[in-house]
Parts: sequence; structure tokens; C-alpha cells
Amino acid sequence: MSSQVWRKTACNLCYINCGIEVLVDDGRIAKVRGDRDNPKSQGYLCNKAGRIPFYARHKDRLTTPLRRRADDEFEAIDWDTAIAEIAARLRALVDRHGGKSIALYGGGGQGNHAGGAYANAVLRALGSRHVFNALSQEKTGDFWVNGHLFGSQTCHTAEDVHHCDLLFVIGANPWVAHGFPNARDQLNQIRKDPNRKLIVIDPRRTETAEMADLHLAVRPGADAFLLGTILATLLRRDALDHEFLAQRTTGFAEVKEALLRIPVEQWADAADIPLDQIERCADMIVAAKAMTVRVELGIQQGVNSTLNSYLEKLLIMLTGSFGRKGTNQLHSWLQPLWGNTPNQKFAATETEVIAGLLPPNVFPQAVLTDHPDRLRGVWIDSSNPANTAANTAEVEKALRALEFCVVVDVAMTETARLAHYVLPASSQYEKCEFTLFNFEFPTNYFHVRPRVVPPLEGTLPEPEIYTRLARALGLLPGDNILAPLREAALHSRPTFAAAFRAFVAENPAAAPFGSLLLYNTLGPSLPDGTAAAAPLWAAALACAKRAPEAVRRALALGDEVPDALLGDVLFDAIVNARSGTAITRHTYEEIWSLISHPDRKVHLAIAPLLVWLNRLDPVDASPAAEYPFILAAGQRRMFNANQIFRDPAWRRDDPDGALLINARDLASLGASDGEWIAVKSPAGRIVARCKVDDSMREGQLALPHGYGQAYPAKDGERLSNGPRVNVLTDGHNCDPIAGTPYHKHVAVRLERLPVTEAAAYEERSRRIHQ
Repeated sequence: MSSQVWRKTACNLCYINCGIEVLVDDGRIAKVRGDRDNPKSQGYLCNKAGRIPFYARHKDRLTTPLRRRADDEFEAIDWDTAIAEIAARLRALVDRHGGKSIALYGGGGQGNHAGGAYANAVLRALGSRHVFNALSQEKTGDFWVNGHLFGSQTCHTAEDVHHCDLLFVIGANPWVAHGFPNARDQLNQIRKDPNRKLIVIDPRRTETAEMADLHLAVRPGADAFLLGTILATLLRRDALDHEFLAQRTTGFAEVKEALLRIPVEQWADAADIPLDQIERCADMIVAAKAMTVRVELGIQQGVNSTLNSYLEKLLIMLTGSFGRKGTNQLHSWLQPLWGNTPNQKFAATETEVIAGLLPPNVFPQAVLTDHPDRLRGVWIDSSNPANTAANTAEVEKALRALEFCVVVDVAMTETARLAHYVLPASSQYEKCEFTLFNFEFPTNYFHVRPRVVPPLEGTLPEPEIYTRLARALGLLPGDNILAPLREAALHSRPTFAAAFRAFVAENPAAAPFGSLLLYNTLGPSLPDGTAAAAPLWAAALACAKRAPEAVRRALALGDEVPDALLGDVLFDAIVNARSGTAITRHTYEEIWSLISHPDRKVHLAIAPLLVWLNRLDPVDASPAAEYPFILAAGQRRMFNANQIFRDPAWRRDDPDGALLINARDLASLGASDGEWIAVKSPAGRIVARCKVDDSMREGQLALPHGYGQAYPAKDGERLSNGPRVNVLTDGHNCDPIAGTPYHKHVAVRLERLPVTEAAAYEERSRRIHQ
């Protein structure tokens, strides 16, 4: 007899993490709907979230620890054996080469965010400080710029799309990729309101660009030329907010000097945008009362990516579109998702460490170099670099060269197949989860979610995996030593706080793995099985100390709660709210307290970027003759998500991950729509089914992200479920400061296939999708 119940949780497909309810039927997720009680998303649901059942159960789920044998095949082992052997090999590696020889790759990803705190704890306790993850594949150039502008790389801008009268979207397609709460609802409201406008910069006429009042179809790779031209035009018009610049910023004189050197006509030509469109863009900016700028990977993984992020911020600041309702803001944190590490370098590759992170582009070199500080072991948690990092061939070579590699994941990924040990994690919906992507202003939210379905037998949640590992390594005390702390937590929070602080004072070596201590002591006292959220207690205490009035507003508290107890009240609100809760509510004037510079001003002049700006050469905007097409690698589409979706059955459209191409470009090849085409770059070759899409500029191509996994076909053979796009990308094609890959600007050429090869790909597609 079927037992059905609706349970509250959150979507794991993008960092907005909308609140959802899932219908659980006999222990399985059957349906998904928006959670109207969620204070942030308020019932919003996009089409992708409805496919979450395909994530929860599929043929590639792991259900036992695996050990690779000498013949490169895997054998199942029990958890005790796996933990004991892994701990022994980790300890031996550290004893020989030190903790610096080990890196963490991932640490909360693939839908499993909470585990990051625990993976970091164990690796740091072993002396490792090296972390690679998706943020450093996408965002560290922006973090580097923010560090200079605002005084810390943890200062991060948000957008008040809900109240702007001009939304300026650059290199983003929020209709498909979202990026801010209730994106489609907000875009529709702007479209219907004659007093609100939308500008889009994108080479492709995206779904968002179709709605725009002005679409600037920039030449691929020429964003810096276009943004520089817009800024120079505003400056020459004297259409800047001089009062804002004088009161809230420093360094404008140096910025002005650099912008005045820009040859507007030549740069507009390099961007392939007529001057009258640039003038219209400037008119719309001047007319706006509140402009907010939304950017994404189109410029953050495009040519000149760190410079692009700087120019985007200058557009915000020079027009005074900051710190007011309807403009861009900084936001508070419960716990910063990344760090602040200015002027730090990774010795083995001489790479700058930004926000505490290393770019995946240097991972192969960090392993394959002969430098004495090279990486010899990598712990990979909920990440799949064999598919997601640039230059697949080099990444796989590095993974095979490691002395020791462990993968913790829900599925047998391409990376897991190259590891020495694979540990099966419970999926996001089979355990307590949360995400640290809380980016809203003036009200910021946090959501802790209990499990909604039972875990698969043989899997463990990450806190339990790392507890067992830490004990095997001799890092974490046994239950008998921690029992008094657990008893204190069950007695009262003040009793626990006093006992915990005394314990850490007496055992200072325990500080690096405080998250594991909290999980094993405070955790059992938390409601609804939310023990994994225990490390948020320390974060809530710190948040309440940083911004007590903002916390009081969010929780509707007066002076009846003393400051000393405010952090505990915030923590209890977080772990008890099944639909999430507001954690801070700021006034707009308080935004200046979030700037880390002592003078609380925005420091506009970043000397290396101003030099970079004035060295731009319009000649570089033209494509190379040998590789005449520019591929946007990793495009977001209506029916793709990320690497956690392995079962191809979830895609109602675009099952093969088509290569989008303009009709005229396809005709010039003598090819037809739907034909299989070879795509070649200097790094490699893949084959993809082409699809005519006249939203694409001539000379521009696009392949999606989230494909390329080997998945069992009906007959059991593992076949690729679409293009493995990073076979084409090159880790050296990257930003010179942040190392961010230029994935949106991959030079390629196209070739038609012989009839027999095309037929083989057609048959392979039929088998994987039957």
C-alpha cells in the first residue's frame, strides 16, 4: 500500500536553491512543487526542478566503498576496511611529504554542499591548505577585483532586481540560468512595465535578449572593448554621479585618465557595435533612477575576464548605482563561502591563491611538475574534474599520476574511475543539507533541510564519513571523551557553550576540526536529524556579533533578547525553520559597514587593471584563420543542469547536447541540420550533433555543460550521454591573474564526418536514449 507525504526541502540545481516540496512515495521522490512558505522563493519553481527525481535514483548510484586493484578494476570493500586503509595511506603520505602534498578538490558540490565543512576540517588538520573547486573555475577574478575595491575578497555584490527600473544584463541569460530569486517572474514584470527597461550584452540573442529594450550583440571575446566604450561615452558626456564618487569612493582621477585614453570609435568597431547603439545605451543609463547590473560566466569565463569584472564594477560605481534601493549592493554572510587571501601564492606553480582557492586550470601542472612542493595526493569531494576542468586529457593524466586519490560522491563519475578509493555518499535528499550561497540584500536568508527520503543502503552522509576518517587518523577524540560535551548540549546551550570553549582551550590542536567536534557533540541535540548543521552554531554567533541589529530585524526581535544570547536565537531559528528563515535585514545605509577598507569607501583605482585596459588592442578581437569559429563551451540551456544529472532520460529536449550553429555557417560547410559534426581545437576533438539556431551570431558556436558522462545503456554498455566539452578546452587559455578558463571563447574548426563514423554516432545516441 502506497504511503505518500509532501516534505519541504530545496532545489540543488543552481545556487539560488529555491524552496521546494517533494512528494515522497514509498521512500522515493515522485513529484516536485514550489514551497509557498519559503520566505525567499515563495513558491517559485522552474522547469529544471521538476526533474529532481532523476537525480535521486539512477543506475550510477554508488552503494559500497570501492578499491582499485592493480588491474585497474574496482572491488567492493566494507566501510571499516576502506576507512582504515585510506587513513593509513593518508598518514604515510603526510609523514613522507607533509600536508602541503595533499589538496582538496571540491568539498561540497554536485548537490552535496554541507559536506564541504567536514572535508576542509580533516584536510586542514593534516596540514593541507590547497583547495580547488568550481568557484575558482568561474568567479575568482571577480573576487580579486572585489578585494581591491572593497578591502576583502569576501565582499561580494548582489543585485536588487526586484526594485530597479533598469536591469543591465552582461554575459548572462537569467531566463534560463536564473542567478537571482524568481528570475522569470522578475523578467516578466520588467517586460510588462513601460517604466522599466532591460539592456542585454551577449553575442547570442538569448531568451533574455529577446525580451530586452536594447540588445548589444557584441563580438565574442570583445566584452572589454564594449564595456570600455560605454564607460568612455558616459565620461565624455559627463554623465557620472560626481556626488557619489566624491563621498563614497577614492581613485576616480586615475580611472578617469585611463578612460579618456580609450579610442571610442575603434573599440566600438572591435566590439562590432554601432556607435548609435552605444549612445542609446548611455541614454538609458542616464535616464534610469535605479540601475542594477547582473553578470555571469559570459564575461567571467570570457576573454579578459578579470578586467571584465573590473569594468562591470566601474559601470556600477561611476553611475552611483550602488547602495540604494534597486541598485547593486554588498550582502551579509552567515559564513563566508570563500576566504580572503591577498598576496598568497602556491609555490609549485607560482599561482596566486585568490579567496583561498586555486584554479583548476593549474591542477595538472601542480601534479605533473617536478617541483618539490607538487601535489601527490588529492581528496575529491562531490566534484568531477575529469569532466569539468579544462583539457580533459591533461586532467586525466594528472589523476593517473597521483600517488593517492580518493573520491567521495553519490555516483561512479569519470573522476571516480581514476581514483584509488571511492566512497559512496548519500544524496542531498537522503541527509541533512544546507547551502552557504546566501547572497541577498537587504534581507538575507538561510535554509537548513532535513533528509526527505531514506539513504540508499551502503551510503553515508559526509559528516559521518569524515568523523570515521578523523578518528582513524587519530585527530578526533573518541565518544567517551566527547560524552560530557554531548550531555552539556542536551542540558542547555549556555552550558554547552561554556563546556565547548573550555574543551577547545584545553585542546588547541582540535581547532582545525571544530566542525567535526560540533557535529559529534552539539549535533545530536538538534531537531529533525539536522546534526550536520551543527557547525553553523559558530557561524550564527559570529553573524550576530557582526550585525546584531540586522539579526534582530530579521527575526523580529526587540531588546528582550540580550546580545549575549542573540547568536543562539539565530542558530535555533535556522535549524528549526523547515522552509528557511531570514538571518539579517539591513538598512541601505548599513551597506557601507560591509566594506572592509578602514575608510569604508570603494577604492576605484586598481593599477594593474588600468594598465591592462590601456594595452587592449582591437586587432586581438578578430578570430584566428586556422580556427575560425568561436565556441562557447558549457552553455546553460533549458534542459541541462550540472554533472549530478547522469541519467539522460531527464532531458525532454536536446538529448544529445547539440552544437548550436547559425544556418549560414552550417550551409557554408555543406552540412544539414541534425548532422553529426567534428569539432576540433588545438587541445582535442569531439563529435556533436549540430542544430540550426539563428539566435547565434555567424562564427559563433555553443555546446552545453552537464553532458559527457558515461552512463549504462539498456544493454549495460557504458556510453557517453553527450559531448565531453572539456576535451576541447585548454587550461592555458585563461585569465592571467585569476587563471579562470576562457571557456566562452574556445577557437575551433568544424569538419563533416565520413558516412560510417556519422552512422556509428547515430547508433550510439539511439542506444543511450532508448
